[in-house]
Amino acid sequence: MPPSPDAQCRYVAEWTATKLRWQLTADDREMEALKVYADGPCEDTIVRYTPAA
Repeated sequence: MPPSPDAQCRYVAEWTATKLRWQLTADDREMEALKVYADGPCEDTIVRYTPAA
């Protein structure tokens, strides 16, 4: 996670977009960490991705 709070939501969004694009899985620990940001400081962040062909 980037140390700068301003960069954390972008990082989380890009990480999530990559996971979705390539249909990658996330373990329970990773999902919980992502939920903390999604339900907290990044709740207004929109994740955009294009599925891989």
